[in-house]
Amino acid sequence: MTGLAVLDGMVHPDFIPVAELLRRLIVQYEGGAALCVYHRGECVVDLWGGFRDPFGGLWRRETMAPSFSTTKGVASTVLHVLADRGLIDYDARVAEYWPEFAQAGKERITVRHVLAHQSGLHHIRRMVDRAERMLDWDYMIHAIEQAAPDYEPGTRTGYHGLTYGYLVGEIVQRVTRKRFSQLVGELIAEPLQLDGMYIGAPLDQLHRAAKLIWPERGFFAGGQIGLLRWSGREMADALERPARVVQQMLDLCGVRFDLPSILDALLPRGISHFDFGAETTLSVAIPAANGLFTARSLARMYAALAGGGCLDGVRLLSPETLARATEVQSPVPGRLVIPFDMRWRLGYHGVLTTRGVPRHAFGHFGFGGSGGFADPRRELAVALIVNSGLGTPFGDWRIVRIGGAVLDCVDERRRRARVALPLPELTVARSVA
Repeated sequence: MTGLAVLDGMVHPDFIPVAELLRRLIVQYEGGAALCVYHRGECVVDLWGGFRDPFGGLWRRETMAPSFSTTKGVASTVLHVLADRGLIDYDARVAEYWPEFAQAGKERITVRHVLAHQSGLHHIRRMVDRAERMLDWDYMIHAIEQAAPDYEPGTRTGYHGLTYGYLVGEIVQRVTRKRFSQLVGELIAEPLQLDGMYIGAPLDQLHRAAKLIWPERGFFAGGQIGLLRWSGREMADALERPARVVQQMLDLCGVRFDLPSILDALLPRGISHFDFGAETTLSVAIPAANGLFTARSLARMYAALAGGGCLDGVRLLSPETLARATEVQSPVPGRLVIPFDMRWRLGYHGVLTTRGVPRHAFGHFGFGGSGGFADPRRELAVALIVNSGLGTPFGDWRIVRIGGAVLDCVDERRRRARVALPLPELTVARSVA
């Protein structure tokens, strides 16, 4: 199966290079994708193409894709909306909202610790006996209540790859007495009139979900995730050699690679057999990992954040809360799981592009290649969803390249405006070859 060389949707003439790049990426990755870009509150790119499943079904306008850790950006925004309404204080102790949390040395953990991945509760592998437990919200909450932090909260940063969503999710559920999936709809999707944003999708929407397509060749070949077929000691043994190679490379940059913390945070036992694309999985809330989105929904949410918290007359956040939520958190000495400086905000990370790291940009990318971000300085929002490829816990080269191409187009647009060059007519192009 090869990707189609045709895109459907619309693109402003200023952003044709972005459309051309998306077309090449869809062909290269043999699946499907959708991309949406907002600039100055206007949708300037809304494109999709390729295959929505391994059987040749075409990606459609309404297609949504499972988006892994990209979900964390949406989950964080839910909490920020409640903080904006005075229901949550970032510096309050989690136990003030969730009394049973105050066990095993967690009494002083704050909401800020959770949002900045500094609560010491990344180690899901030691909390549960198998990955399927993630489908049972009450089980996961009880497991977290009993768990002790892996380090003194606030002293290290350890990416909470899978536990993050339950921590944030239970805080907002305790405050509102509503289910997390309901809050996504009431606080974000409905006010912004989004056409596809679910964390715990209703059954009547699951037919819109693209099927995940794993690579058929290469290092991670197979219907399951290559190296991740093992569990227990065998998995650690399998990862030991490639980890040593990666560490040798990182040593040259002075960066330490901590394999045990990666296993603890990202690989609960049986994860290789856990199907993130199954209807059973998509119908429950795993707010760190199983969001089901269209690109235009993600882009509209980030467009509101890029516009000072407001889009099309709908205010999602006040400028004051937005500033607090997106302020880079003070670095701490040690990093676990992810050895790099992610420029963490409260639930969002910095944005890597082929044009570098825009200073004011923030968002969240995900395993498999998806991602969404806002750049308030440029009044820009970008969202990409995909259903093929693997990459890293923070996306892959696709979102990095797309981000760079969009920045090129935006900066060229601004340059033309400064020198009073004529701008292309505000038209759209459909079925872009």
